[in-house]
Amino acid sequence: MSLVRILVDGYSLLHSWPELAPGKARYSAAARDELIRVLTLYRDATHTPISIFFDGSSPKMGGPSQTVSTAEVEILFSRAGQTADQMIERAAHRFQPYGEVLAVTDDVAERETVINLGGLASSCWNFIQTVQNTLEELQDDIKHHNRREQNKFKRRY
Repeated sequence: MSLVRILVDGYSLLHSWPELAPGKARYSAAARDELIRVLTLYRDATHTPISIFFDGSSPKMGGPSQTVSTAEVEILFSRAGQTADQMIERAAHRFQPYGEVLAVTDDVAERETVINLGGLASSCWNFIQTVQNTLEELQDDIKHHNRREQNKFKRRY
């Protein structure tokens, strides 16, 4: 089965990635927006849709976000009495007929639950390394492409 979606525990990933939005509170809209921006770049590079789950409603947890949820990068906040973990488990169960999901969290019990539902799981640190490596490779590819195009242009004119 192919990977159909990446399910990210947003605050778990933010707490594990201090270099992202330095100086910003981990629960702030600015930190969330920066995480969403980077994960959108990763989604664009990998073409795998991502759902980012946050505990709590957006306005009460550090202010409203300027980022809009899309089908490719879905941004979800839990309701009162619900956790991001519960939402991730439900999503993993619902996506099961369509292929594997990858859950990204530092909650070991949550990772085991998703694996038991037939999905894959990653610690935040491993996922951060994957994202950074993918984005670095993409930058290198773009740099080499631009250099080749510049050289073609110089030869013609």
